[in-house]
Formats: sequence, C-alpha cells, structure tokens
Amino acid sequence: MLIRKLQNCPEIIAGDHTRLRELLHPDREYPFTGRYSLAQAIVAPGEASVRHRLRTDEVYYILSGTGEMHVDDETATVSAGDAVDIPPGSAQWIENTGEEDLVFLCIVDPAWRETDEEVLG
Repeated sequence: MLIRKLQNCPEIIAGDHTRLRELLHPDREYPFTGRYSLAQAIVAPGEASVRHRLRTDEVYYILSGTGEMHVDDETATVSAGDAVDIPPGSAQWIENTGEEDLVFLCIVDPAWRETDEEVLG
C-alpha cells in the first residue's frame, strides 16, 4: 500500500504559475504503477494560472475556493465539488475570483510530462 502525505510533498511553482504539490506520478522514486499523475494546485486570491495546453487529458477537481475556468473559448464559474474535464490540446487557465485560496486536484492521463505541456503566456 502506498500512502503519500500532502505535507511531505515539496511545493513547487509549476510552469503555469500555480503552487503545486505532486502526490502521485509513475516516473518518481516511490512504487506507483498507475499511468496517471495526481497533484494538488493552489491559486491565490486575485491570481490566475498562465494560459497553457497539454497533449494529454486533464481533470481539475475543485476542493475549495471559487474561480473561473477557461477552456478554449468557454468560461464557467467553478467551486468546491466541481470536476472539470479538459480535453487534450485545449488552451486552459483558471482564475481565482474569491477571497480565499482556490485549491484543486489535477489528474493527468497519461501522466504529466514537461514535453506534453505548452505554456502559451
């Protein structure tokens, strides 16, 4: 059984400028055999991630806070309990429109790799 504690996962600033903690990834040193990756992301109030696209499928699951999710030409309000499917190749970014951190899980299948991401600015 593999258990990864969030507080033991180092926080980094991702390419899209979110604060990110990677929980599961098949290419890391711990014995995880899944094909997807799982990370927790945080966007501070008044901030937004940088517009980017992945070659792979991604799902955001909102844990807390409120924001606006942008996928290509669509925009929708998101809040705790919402799951957003982001199709491969879609331009995406998320804005925190609330007064608390916007916290969400990122599930990428197959697992996130730097070569699969394009930061659009």
